[in-house]
Amino acid sequence: MAFNTTAAFFAALTVVVYLLTNFLYLRYRKTLLNPVLASTAILASILVLGNIPYDTYMLGGSWIGTLLGPAVVALAIPLYKQRELLFTNLIPIISGIATGVVVGMTSGILFTQLFRFSNELILTVLPKSLTTPVAMQVASNLGGIPSLAAVFVMVAGFTGYIIGPLLLKWLHIDSPIGRGIGLGTSAHGMGTAKAFEYGQQETSMSSVAMTLSAVLGALLGPVAAWLLLL
Repeated sequence: MAFNTTAAFFAALTVVVYLLTNFLYLRYRKTLLNPVLASTAILASILVLGNIPYDTYMLGGSWIGTLLGPAVVALAIPLYKQRELLFTNLIPIISGIATGVVVGMTSGILFTQLFRFSNELILTVLPKSLTTPVAMQVASNLGGIPSLAAVFVMVAGFTGYIIGPLLLKWLHIDSPIGRGIGLGTSAHGMGTAKAFEYGQQETSMSSVAMTLSAVLGALLGPVAAWLLLL
């Protein structure tokens, strides 16, 4: 198989832009410099200004996409590392995550009903509160649009990243476990990035919440879709 220089270029460009924005974010801690948000905006601008077709960019993007599978498996690592804390607080953690998953799916359903989305779009929005690789797979299995599901995941993540800390402060939630579970369940990877700014325990709990919410969401997604399409 011939080496595809175009694919290699765009894969490398994506990694370089992400690393650059991540460096700037860690240095200045500005919301707009969040690496996911900033790198997406920069790459989109490059495609628009350079009149580069999305399909051409995805020659390289698909290389990175192949890492989504291993990324899902890697989500088991924080579960193992925090197993003692998890088992000690199992009931409040599970109940909090389950509530968050149900609320996340319900809010997505209400949003789609409000704007009268098609069934395909409803099934695409449904897993918006799950981490990207799981949400894309769930959307695909349900008959939604995986690539668009990733966009809704990003929107949910950015919303939780910005509004989540304000809600935690307003509700006087000072518990590291509570903050971590809230951010990880509602805003997945973006929430975990924000939890990192609070401390190690918040980060660990957010990782656990992101992992378990992905599992619960994958199980509840088909049930919710079946009820919606009855």
